[in-house]
Amino acid sequence: MAESSVSRRRLVFGALLLVLFVAALDQTIVSTALPTIVGDLGGLQRLSWVVTAYLLASTVVGPLYGKLGDLYGRKRVLQFALALFLAGSALCGIAQNMPQLIAFRAVQGLGGGGLLVVAMAVVGDLVAPRERGRYQGMFGAVFGVATVAGPLLGGFFVDNLSWRWIFYINLPLGAVALAVISGAFRAQGATERHRIDWLGTVVLAGGLSGVILYTSLGGTTYAWDAPGMLAAIVGGVALLMLFPFVESRAAEPTLPLELFRNDVFRTAGAIGFVVGFALFGSVTFVPLYLQVVKGHTATESGLLMTPMMAGLLVTGIASGLAITRFGRYRPFPIAGTALAAFGLALLARLEVTTPMWKASASLLLLGFGLGLVMQVLVLAAQNAVDPRLLGVATSGSSLARQIGGSIGVSVFGAIFTNRLGHELALRGAHVAVHGGPSAVSHMPPAIHAAYVSAYAAALHPVFITAAAVMVGAFGLSWFLRDVPLRERPAESLHVRANRAAA
Repeated sequence: MAESSVSRRRLVFGALLLVLFVAALDQTIVSTALPTIVGDLGGLQRLSWVVTAYLLASTVVGPLYGKLGDLYGRKRVLQFALALFLAGSALCGIAQNMPQLIAFRAVQGLGGGGLLVVAMAVVGDLVAPRERGRYQGMFGAVFGVATVAGPLLGGFFVDNLSWRWIFYINLPLGAVALAVISGAFRAQGATERHRIDWLGTVVLAGGLSGVILYTSLGGTTYAWDAPGMLAAIVGGVALLMLFPFVESRAAEPTLPLELFRNDVFRTAGAIGFVVGFALFGSVTFVPLYLQVVKGHTATESGLLMTPMMAGLLVTGIASGLAITRFGRYRPFPIAGTALAAFGLALLARLEVTTPMWKASASLLLLGFGLGLVMQVLVLAAQNAVDPRLLGVATSGSSLARQIGGSIGVSVFGAIFTNRLGHELALRGAHVAVHGGPSAVSHMPPAIHAAYVSAYAAALHPVFITAAAVMVGAFGLSWFLRDVPLRERPAESLHVRANRAAA
């Protein structure tokens, strides 16, 4: 490969890392700013929609972006998604009330949902599976860093600038990435006309919307058995059951059914779902432990999460290099899920008096496990399918993990809330379950001691359940078949097919 081509690929890859960083950052950076946003814009009753609007929009459009990238080329689809994401970020920054912010978060999510999917698919176009491990290891590391750094940066902006900067920060970073992609990334799009499976897209989006709305808002904003919530989950499940029949009749389906006949894709998707359920559903409670039980500020709790980030960085990059060298990926999800299960089990032992070094060691171990699993599953799915299905295989893998995380947050939230009420009753502490960290710190000493003790005890079943679920992922990982990694990138195969057809 010519030196200029190598330099161009590195430049494009750097831009993709930046794209992935801003997209992943936006999933978590808002959380620490929510109380301040409500204080500024009002609308406490709509608070959860600020998060749900982005999650819902980004999830439902992921499969469509994957398919559009396969049909029309990754470059133009990525440019459109990034431009839409930046427009949504700018609009969020100037929102004047809560309905505006929710609507603009949805716009931002419509762009953000494409960034993660298309960026990972681009790597599949540019790099052969045998060499892809090291690149996707870096992707996984950046994703983990952004996920952990989000609350930290959010707290910093709120404390030192304005909550609006959690959205404005995307603009310069995204603009640089957009400029590099536009100039250095050579498109490999198809030239023939295609038919987009709009019916399948609508059915899938409707089904996912019903499930996400139920899991995100049920038990918090609305009761689980509220008529609207029941309609959402029943309608969502019905549409998802209808989806395979719609796809079997589509000329160019959004998620081709042949993907689900591939045992590697099915297994990687199942592992991703379970890992997302256990990890993302439980890790959201770690900052609450640090802030409520240990009394740290939002910024401090973000800093205290860095051991997990460090562990993810180390194993994410190391596993990628090892896969490139040895050409095998199966051992890494097995080891990663085992380490993650052990780390979650250790987190279940956290008490009010637990020294921080023990909590940090547990987070480090959990980070080690994360780095060995997340991007390896995407690599396995991409390598096992026909190159023409690279985009939809990538979006399908990401979708499974995202849905698992969404359901996990809901399930663990219900477990925690129920257990906290029980623990408070045992201690005779009649205080509001939803009191924030600042409110807890100002409680009278006796009530404060009872509350933080109940809070720590209520976290135990969350992490124990998460560890048990992760053991299930460990069992599934043994069924992941080790397919030899291809020596040629998907891009080259496309080019060869086009030449043969000509």
